[in-house]
Order: sequence, then C-alpha cells, then structure tokens
Amino acid sequence: MFPLQLLALFFISTPGPESRDKRKQREEEEEEADGRTDRKCELTLRRGDLLEVPRTLFTHFGIYLGGGRVAHFIPDIIPIISSDQYRIKQMVTNTRLLLGVLAKRGSVRVDSVEDFAYGSEILVNTMDKVCSRPALQAEEVARRAEKLQGHVAYSLLWYNCEHYVMYCRYGTVLSYQTFQFCKTVRKLLLSRRVAKATAVLGVCLLLCLEAVTACSATLAVLLPFLIWMAA
Repeated sequence: MFPLQLLALFFISTPGPESRDKRKQREEEEEEADGRTDRKCELTLRRGDLLEVPRTLFTHFGIYLGGGRVAHFIPDIIPIISSDQYRIKQMVTNTRLLLGVLAKRGSVRVDSVEDFAYGSEILVNTMDKVCSRPALQAEEVARRAEKLQGHVAYSLLWYNCEHYVMYCRYGTVLSYQTFQFCKTVRKLLLSRRVAKATAVLGVCLLLCLEAVTACSATLAVLLPFLIWMAA
C-alpha cells in the first residue's frame, strides 16, 4: 500500500497538462487586462493636457499632443558634443539632462509618453488648481507647443520646462519651482543673521590682512548693509 500511496501523492502534486493550460490562460488574461489598463490610462490623456513627472532634483513638464506623444522643453548635452541625430533623438537620461542644465543647452522636442515619464508617475493638469489664469483652448495649447519645437536657450531659473508649458497652456511665462527656489535662497542668504556675520567677518579680514583702505572699508560696510536691507 505504501508505494501506491506515494505514487498517488506524486501524481496529485505534479501539475498535469490541464493545469498548465489553465495557468497559461490565466497569465494571458492578466496580460490582456494590463494592456486594457494601459490603453485606458492613455485614453484619459487629451490633446493639450499639461503633464508633469518628478525627475531627479525637480519636476519635469510637458504638453500632451495626442497619439502617445508629448512636447517638452528639456536640457540636453548631446547636441553640443555630437551631431548624430540618432543619438540626439534617443530618450534623454538624467545624466544628459543635468549636463544640459550646466551647459544651458536645451530643445523643445516630441517624445513618447513612456520616454517623457522616465518611469515616474504622470500627473495631469494639476497646475489648473494653482494658476490664477484659466487654461486656453486645448487645440490652441497643443498648437503653441508644436510651434515652439527646436533648439532654445535654456536657463534653470529664467526659462525652463515649466516656463514653456505655462506659456503654452495659460499664456504666461512663469515657474513656481523657480519662485520657490529663489524664496529658499533668500531665506538662507538674505537674513539679519547673515548680515551680522558678514560684517564681523569683513572686519576680521581687514584687521588680519592689514589691508584697511578706503575701498576695502567701503566694501566691508556696504556688503552687510545691502544684505541687511534685503532681508
């Protein structure tokens, strides 16, 4: 009896052809469900939508053009070091992006939604809740985004991807990221405490270096005074 029980246990625990077929069918159904979900997510995007995704140190913005395409203004170092259009048209990685910021070189380009997202979650039209201006008509937004394609001088503070999409969707050139950054810098550098420390440091340097002249004394007084007034 024992060998028969062991043999029965073996056949019970080993998946037969029918169970493998069912498992394969279940996997196919799950893949189809995922595909339907992806298509459903894509259908929720409409031409003229403002998209944003977190990338490295800041949030990246773009305008959805339809057909799975996104127009976005992105810094890129590759056009400076190579004229190979194949390399230029490839997805812009974070390294390329950061080097492009330093080189102040960027372009308005059209990429797929996947390349634009770079693996991050996409938020849609959240700026509508923040911007005081109403959004333009969707077709007008998309036309503006398409019209500005090409190389554009990039500035992290004065003209970045957020300035671009704000102009396309709302008709105003501004960046809330830039505003928050400048506000933070102001808090760190333009304070009464920094003014006092600058004044003490200036006096100490003048005395230690024995370089007390009219020019150096004026500078030592003027710099902390300007910081004090700006605080």
